[in-house]
Amino acid sequence: MKRRTLLATAAIGLGLGLAGAAQAQDKTKACFVYVGPIGDGGWTYQHDQGRLAVIEAFGDKVETAYQESVPEGADAERVLTQMALSGCDIIFTTSFGYMDPTNNVAAKFPNVKFEHATGYKREHPNVATYNARFYEGRAVMGTIAGRMTKSNKIGYIGSFPIPEVVQGINSSFIHARKVNPDVTISVVWAYTWFDPAKEADAAKALIEQGVDVILAHTDSTAPLAEAAKSGGKVIGFGQASDMAEYKPSPRVSSIIDNWAPYYVKRVQAVIDGTWESQDAWEGIGGGEVGIGEITDAVPAEVKAEAEAMRDAIGSGAYHPFTGPLNKQDGSAWLAAGEVADDGTLAGMNFFVEGITGDIPQ
Repeated sequence: MKRRTLLATAAIGLGLGLAGAAQAQDKTKACFVYVGPIGDGGWTYQHDQGRLAVIEAFGDKVETAYQESVPEGADAERVLTQMALSGCDIIFTTSFGYMDPTNNVAAKFPNVKFEHATGYKREHPNVATYNARFYEGRAVMGTIAGRMTKSNKIGYIGSFPIPEVVQGINSSFIHARKVNPDVTISVVWAYTWFDPAKEADAAKALIEQGVDVILAHTDSTAPLAEAAKSGGKVIGFGQASDMAEYKPSPRVSSIIDNWAPYYVKRVQAVIDGTWESQDAWEGIGGGEVGIGEITDAVPAEVKAEAEAMRDAIGSGAYHPFTGPLNKQDGSAWLAAGEVADDGTLAGMNFFVEGITGDIPQ
């Protein structure tokens, strides 16, 4: 839907961050809803880098708007409605909990395109879904974790018990145990995407349990800050963005989410009139999942092993969920050489064999 009127530079009363001055006719307006602040240094920061890439790619052909720190639930539906009314042509909703609000609002605005990150519901022809195969990066991080732990105790801070997070826990553990059969993993659920205090508490609890490697699927740098207090005894990884301020240790590598190519491609499709509903799920090979610098705190042979894992996944030669693998209860899941299908991964609600503890329901 192209807008034929001049828009003001601010969306009064909506609290939307706008790029650019008064907009000319026929500009495409791309809008973004963020679950955290753009300064979180992780998930939301990387999505906003994608928004900035849209501006860089299209210049004055586009206008962008965003709202940060939008709770998942009724508030999201309100914000999405306001964005649609403000003239957004395409709205990117960047957290799993926006799934139902996205579909609810899309039903009311059939001429607006909606793109939901990490979800699976496409209930209307104007809704698309997109995700990244973060579990591929977890395989690389798990390899480093398994090699570098001295206590054989790895910790994992989970945000919410959704398939995306469960995939990451399983992939990390599988690959840590491949290189170190004595590894155990302890999971602490933070029940938040971004809350530095809760994330720090989770990291402290894990360190008190004797964990010396921490992986996190939350959005702030708080777990790395806690690891840094250990005097070199605990290492961790950047999550969503590089978190390079903690290099060379405790941050020894990172998973970097690169949303820019997808956002540019999908805005271009709106401009061209070729946008269609789809489900996109790219990984290392597609450039959406990057592996940050593996620092010199990691022994050279471990770095080489991790890079080989990265390259094998990127080329398609290796899939992180390749059998033989059993479920947590010991029942068979994947036979030797069998690869998990995307449907199972997208709905993953079980731990693999060797992980203790339950997935909250």
